[in-house]
Amino acid sequence: MPCCSSDTCSSNAAATGRYRAVLWIVLGINATMFLVEIVAGLAAGSAALQADALDFFADAANYGISLFVLGMSLRWRAGAALVKGASMGLFGIWVIGSVIWHALHGTVPGWHTMGIVGMVALAANAACLALLYAWRDGDANMRSVWICSRNDVVANLAVLAAALGVFGTGTGWPDIIVAAVMAGLAIQGAATILRQAMEELRQDRDDNAVPILR
Repeated sequence: MPCCSSDTCSSNAAATGRYRAVLWIVLGINATMFLVEIVAGLAAGSAALQADALDFFADAANYGISLFVLGMSLRWRAGAALVKGASMGLFGIWVIGSVIWHALHGTVPGWHTMGIVGMVALAANAACLALLYAWRDGDANMRSVWICSRNDVVANLAVLAAALGVFGTGTGWPDIIVAAVMAGLAIQGAATILRQAMEELRQDRDDNAVPILR
């Protein structure tokens, strides 16, 4: 017996096709911005820009994973969400290490480069967020994609604020503080994704459990 009517199946297939196309677009945007920000971050000596660049890289990898499991079973999608949640948590830990390094070395980044690249990154992430808005309340895998993009927009605004702070104070502390905030966002987002993914894995296990006959 079919699991849905022909109209419903066609609608689901069309929605999946649209989501797949959106994922390819945001994957391209994030891969491009990773290259732009990693070069600019290293050139400017900005911990916030370097952290944001690695965030773009992680997002591009996450979108690739989402494309791979799209249309698969709940177990596969939840498993992919676990991988993405773990990667976000590791990103947060890496940023904390970067913050400590820059604080100890007293790095003063180039505020003008931070401002220009931050504006470009904000525009890129705002476009991704708008494209993904329709799928913000999906399963753990879809929600993880939305959370990543939402956090990216907040992080870009913080990078711009850090650029103004570096310009105004002549120190690297605003850059360091923003990088620390980005680490907190990554860890918080990772916890949310991991929690929902584990719930979906338990649901899948319960739904597929074989009853014991007595």
